[in-house]
Amino acid sequence: MADEQFAAAQTALKEYRDIEQQMGTAEVAVNPDAMRKLGRRHAELGIIVSAYERYQQIHDDLEAAKEMAGEDAEFADEAQRLEAELPEAQEKLRSALIPRDPDDARDTIMQIKAGTGGDEAALFAGDLLRMYTRYAEKRGWSTTIQSENSTELGGVKDVQMAIRARGNPAPADGVWASLKYEGGVHRVQRIPVTESQGRIQTSAAGVIVFPEADDDDDEIEIDPKDLKIDIFMSSGPGGQSVNTTYSAVRMTHVPTGIVVSMQDEKSQIQNRAAALRVLKSRLLAMKHEQEAAEAADMRHSQVRSLDRSERIRTYNFPENRIVDHRTNYKAYNLDQVLDGDIQAVIDSDIQADEATRLAS
Repeated sequence: MADEQFAAAQTALKEYRDIEQQMGTAEVAVNPDAMRKLGRRHAELGIIVSAYERYQQIHDDLEAAKEMAGEDAEFADEAQRLEAELPEAQEKLRSALIPRDPDDARDTIMQIKAGTGGDEAALFAGDLLRMYTRYAEKRGWSTTIQSENSTELGGVKDVQMAIRARGNPAPADGVWASLKYEGGVHRVQRIPVTESQGRIQTSAAGVIVFPEADDDDDEIEIDPKDLKIDIFMSSGPGGQSVNTTYSAVRMTHVPTGIVVSMQDEKSQIQNRAAALRVLKSRLLAMKHEQEAAEAADMRHSQVRSLDRSERIRTYNFPENRIVDHRTNYKAYNLDQVLDGDIQAVIDSDIQADEATRLAS
């Protein structure tokens, strides 16, 4: 049996098996919300359990091979091989035991806003919307536009969409696990379509991301008395009305001042339910940010303003170059990145984050 230095892994294994028993009960089988919560935790613990069982197997096989080495030279060779494999298995287990962001397996709400640069900024915001939509398609995730304020030139002033995975992904494969690094100011350098002199212009768009709360999430309670709800007509490009019914909803959470507008659902009731879900997600993100700040572990990744000094990434069209300013990642495949091939950029952020957590 492996030594006792990984008590946390043994605790995780016990919880993992307990969850498996719960998921097999009739009460959970008929309760989708309970099954989803247990499935999310099961996937999270599965990474630790897999690493622990691998380490345990190598450790136990090594002990057995050492005992037999005096009687058979083949066991001596086997012991030598296993001894070389053990440190890597230990390190993988230690990495698996590093506390993850508890929201990693959650789905995500993303908001993209045009910043400085007028029409060109709105066109770039539209490019970012397409980039993230294409990336989600490549990952097998679904996207749902929840609200959109577009321009007559085909740009986007402000858009919000939900990005969701299918089933219960492992935390490392969750939507939030990858897209949480996208929050910040994205800067573009290119010749605008409206520029007749061929001059390169710099503009920006802001991206805000936060984990989506579950409908039954009891971590956040919203008192209906704290809500101010306005009903209005949905609008399209240029602000013109797109229907004759008051179905769009603007929901204000008075204590925090958070405002959520929703107009893309078919009815006022649906827009109200969608707005409430987004508001709950915003409040959940705010709560977790406050907790992280108190623990002096807050990630400075969200948009504070659309000032260019807050930029996290630059997209340079003339040189076909993309640069992530947090990790110094640089590549000359901007055309592919804008078509959704952003995994390498995201991986640079994930690796930097993991290195920081390992060091601490």
